Amino acid sequence: MAPTSFRRPSPDLLFRDVSLYTETVSSPAQAPAIIHQAIAAAYADRGVAHLTLPQDVIAAKADGGVSSVATLRPRPELAASAADIAEIAHRVDQADTVVIMCGAGCHGTADELRALSDQLKAPLVHSVNGKDIMPYDDPHWMGGIGMIGTAPVYNAVMNCELLLMLGTDYPYSEFLPHKGSIIQVDDRARVLGRRAPTALGVVGSVRPTLKLLLDRVAAKSDSRFWDRVTRERHKWDEMLDGQADLVRSLDRIHPQAVARAVSDLARHDAVFTLDTGLNTLWSANWIRQSGSQRIIGSFNNAAVGTALAQANGIQALDRSRQVIALCGDGGFNMLMSEFLTAVHHQLAVKVVVYNNSAFGLIPLEAEAVGLPPYREGIEFPNPDFTALARACGGHGFRATKPGELHAEINEALKVDGPAIVDCVVEADEMPNLPHIDLKTAGHYAMAKIREALLAVTGP
Repeated sequence: MAPTSFRRPSPDLLFRDVSLYTETVSSPAQAPAIIHQAIAAAYADRGVAHLTLPQDVIAAKADGGVSSVATLRPRPELAASAADIAEIAHRVDQADTVVIMCGAGCHGTADELRALSDQLKAPLVHSVNGKDIMPYDDPHWMGGIGMIGTAPVYNAVMNCELLLMLGTDYPYSEFLPHKGSIIQVDDRARVLGRRAPTALGVVGSVRPTLKLLLDRVAAKSDSRFWDRVTRERHKWDEMLDGQADLVRSLDRIHPQAVARAVSDLARHDAVFTLDTGLNTLWSANWIRQSGSQRIIGSFNNAAVGTALAQANGIQALDRSRQVIALCGDGGFNMLMSEFLTAVHHQLAVKVVVYNNSAFGLIPLEAEAVGLPPYREGIEFPNPDFTALARACGGHGFRATKPGELHAEINEALKVDGPAIVDCVVEADEMPNLPHIDLKTAGHYAMAKIREALLAVTGP
């Protein structure tokens, strides 16, 4: 193609990797059938369908009605078969120690999960997609897995005799057992057994499967495993509280304190949208969810800069609900125009920006493979976010010291209309590492040595 020619990207190709279904409606006659297929695909796999409608098609009148409307409905829950229930019960009864891992497919099953946990003396752990199912202080809810997780959970998962994975396709296999002591239950047959060696894969929705399983498994009486995980969990929580304590520093705001302050000041039923990056670790590990709040992010696609757009969409659906977007400065800078959208449509979203003037996760990823981070490509100057908010017609607040943090966030949450809180945080804060193997530890050490040498010798 000649460099002077104008080319428009193909929307179908653009959305193919992030949609279950994507198609262009090329004529009015196609519209009923294609729209039907798009809705059916979205219902079938509970995901996004995308349609492109050219201007001439939008303006045209479609002939005929939409057929088969009665078939367009959400996918019903599916109970596991009697044979699978019997096999799960047999394997659970044979195991002395069980951990139950909960993903997005467990939403709406808190009562059943608690009952099974009590019956089996089994700790409940969660992926980030399942974090908001229960309150953070529920004694059954031991914490998350992986980098958005805890060392006690990692130890419990690796040392239990049986891991029961419910409604989760958790992708980070290094945090899952490698010995095949896994039962996985999911209504998506394609995800069974693909993340770790799995002894039994069962097709079924979590809620009806748990109800059947509760009547079949024998109660366990030995609580020593549960008690040990609980003790370790309390120690870990104390560490998190200390890292988020405002008195930790007189003149610097630590990012953990930002997440904890937002969590403590938010409404009981608030919605948090989390951006992707190092800020995800701060938000997801230090938010203390109420059990009525929702925590939403681009957790499967890992797209940077999406939190504010997600917040706008949620706020448009429910203007009475408090919606808070927690954003890294890099991601916010990519799509800051979404704040104009919020002002334009009078969406009272609140945006909290972790301002460390860098893409914070990139150094960790580089150092994990032994490379010193390329600072010139990672660090950047930020605009005045408070001035930006006011220029757009919203409200702007800024906290640079620990003593200012709660007041600024609280004011932002109280004002009518969209607001940005610019939280200037410690730039070199290290997240907790629930587990690190010797090889990766060596890579981190080598990267630090190389970075020190480069500081002396230059690149």
